[in-house]
Amino acid sequence: MKTIRRWFRDAQELAADERGDVPGWVLVTLMTAGLVVLIWAVAGPALTDLFQQAMSSVSGIG
Repeated sequence: MKTIRRWFRDAQELAADERGDVPGWVLVTLMTAGLVVLIWAVAGPALTDLFQQAMSSVSGIG
């Protein structure tokens, strides 16, 4: 009987430890979104030009 109680206690402690860090994940998500916006703003025009050059060279329209 003692072993079953110990098993349940250990399972409850493990479940309590596995809740995660919600504010941490929110911060990581927001920082990632900020980096994507920043990189898109800086590199967007260059990538657009590169894409248009590649498409015109493949299709022969340009």
